[in-house]
Amino acid sequence: MKVLVLGGTTEGRALATAAVDNFEVISSLAGRTSTPLLPAGRVRIGGFGGAAGLASFVRAEAIDAIVDATHPFAAVMTGNAVAAARETGVPLLVLRRPGWTEQPGDRWLRVPALDAAAALLPSLGERVFLTTGRQSIAAFAGVDECWFLSRSVEPPEAPLPRRLEVLLDRGPFTTGSEGALLDRHRIDVLVTKDSGGSTAKLDAARDRGIPVVVQDRPPLPSGAVVETVDAALDWLRRGSDEVCTPG
Repeated sequence: MKVLVLGGTTEGRALATAAVDNFEVISSLAGRTSTPLLPAGRVRIGGFGGAAGLASFVRAEAIDAIVDATHPFAAVMTGNAVAAARETGVPLLVLRRPGWTEQPGDRWLRVPALDAAAALLPSLGERVFLTTGRQSIAAFAGVDECWFLSRSVEPPEAPLPRRLEVLLDRGPFTTGSEGALLDRHRIDVLVTKDSGGSTAKLDAARDRGIPVVVQDRPPLPSGAVVETVDAALDWLRRGSDEVCTPG
């Protein structure tokens, strides 16, 4: 059985490692970083050219199942995967880690998009820690009232906020290291996406009473969706014939 795993996420790499002994695995990475962490098995890097290009690849490689393990905010890629699965009739599973849950003591403000987050910031504080990814920083380019610290694996591209310090780093991070970073830069407010996974920065913000602006996730497609690598492996072993459709 030949499986195409979309995405260079932690879950995608873990699935490839767990599945490679029993399935022929091809992992596809978007190529947004120059030094990606490579999963086990065969790897391709770069886009497909939209849903039609992905469908062509699925046919050419005789793919038996697709697992969309992309980032929770990679809505375009998920949409392409849904369209390609429907066109080719190949089963599609969406693997998404669960989102975060607000805890007692948290000061969260949920927003549907980052332009809404940008509009809120001047009323929340001057010194802002952005953990939204380097491709999202442009949403804050016009917020001159605030100073920004942005963390990403690679440098962001213009347009950028006028007062910006860029920190190039890759996790995992601990609550202690995140707390030290917040203290060192005198952060007033944290901005993030509801990506799920490690809660270190959220825990550190809670400990300090720092408000957190959280962008909500895009909707998932209907169909086969799981939250864990083990559940994805079970789906592959069953040879499920479910194909996701837009939700």
